[in-house]
Amino acid sequence: MTTTVNTPPQFTELLADSPRNWGKWGPEDEIGSLNYLDEQAALKGKAAIRSGKSFTLGIPIADPAGDPVWPGRRPTQRFNVIDRSHFASGKGPAIPGGAEYADDVVVMYLQGTTQFDALGHAWHSDQIYNGYSADSTIGATEKASIMPIAEHGVVGRGVLVDMAAYRGKAVLAPGETFGLNDLLNAAEQQGLEIQKRDILLIRTGWIGSYYTGDVEKFHATPFIEPGLTYSPELVQWFAEMEIPVLGTDTIANEVTIDPNNGTSLPLHQALMRNLGVLFSEILSLDDLAHDCHEDGQWSFMYSASPLKIHSGTGAPVNPVVIK
Repeated sequence: MTTTVNTPPQFTELLADSPRNWGKWGPEDEIGSLNYLDEQAALKGKAAIRSGKSFTLGIPIADPAGDPVWPGRRPTQRFNVIDRSHFASGKGPAIPGGAEYADDVVVMYLQGTTQFDALGHAWHSDQIYNGYSADSTIGATEKASIMPIAEHGVVGRGVLVDMAAYRGKAVLAPGETFGLNDLLNAAEQQGLEIQKRDILLIRTGWIGSYYTGDVEKFHATPFIEPGLTYSPELVQWFAEMEIPVLGTDTIANEVTIDPNNGTSLPLHQALMRNLGVLFSEILSLDDLAHDCHEDGQWSFMYSASPLKIHSGTGAPVNPVVIK
C-alpha cells in the first residue's frame, strides 16, 4: 500500500542515479531510443504478421461530442471556410465547368489527440533530452522537436499488454496504479513474451471510457488518470530492454501524481528526457485488445509517423497495427 508524499523530491534528487542515453547516438541526436528501430526491427515487425488484420489506433478528432484532452487544453475546433452555402448564396468562386467544393480548417493543440511527444517536450534542470539547453524551446522547439521523429518513422514489432483485463476490469479507476511487476505478470498471463526493442502498448481502458461513460466524471477535478508509476527497477528495465516507444490509452502515459514520491509525471523525465523513449499517448486500444483476446495474438507489426510539424513539441498520428 502506498501513501502520498507530502514534500515531493526534486527530479535532480529522485533521478540522481537514473540511467541516461545522452550521447549514445552522438551529440547531435534528436530521436533517442527511436535509433533502436532500424531495418532489422522493421523486418521483425513484418514477421509478426499472421492474418493481415489491421487496426488504426487514432481517436476521432474534433468529435462534436468532445475530445479527451488534458485540463487546460481546448478540444480541437473544426470550421468550414467554404461549402455548399457559399455557392447557393452566390458568394462562392465561379469555377469553369461549374464545379463546387468544401474546405475547412482545424485549430488544435498538437498534443490534443492521439499523438507522439517530441523529446524536447518535457524537462527539468534547464536541459532537455541529450543535454540540449531548455532555452532551445523558446519560441520554437529548435532541438529534439517532432520533425526528426516524423522523418524517421516508427516501424517495428509491437506488443499489447491489457492491464485492465489483468485486473478483471473494463477500465482502471482514476489514480489506479501499476508497476513493473504488474506489467510483467500481465504479459505472462497473456502468454506474451516482451522482447528487446518491442514497441510497448498498454491498455487501461481509460480513453475508451470517455466515449462510453460519463464525460464529466472523466474530466472531474482534480484530474487524475490511472497509469504506470516510477521505480528505479522500471526505468532500468526500459534501459536494458531498449524499449523505443511507450504508448497507452491515457493522456499522459503515467499516473498523474505518482503516489510513491508525490511528483507529477516522473516518467516523462526518467524515460523521455533521460532515455529518449518516445511517448505515444491517447491511443484507441479497445478494438485491438478485443481482437487479441479473441485470437490470442498479442504481437504485431506497428507502423506510425507523426505529422511533419516544423519545430513542434508533438504531432498527431494515426498508428496502424497489422496482425
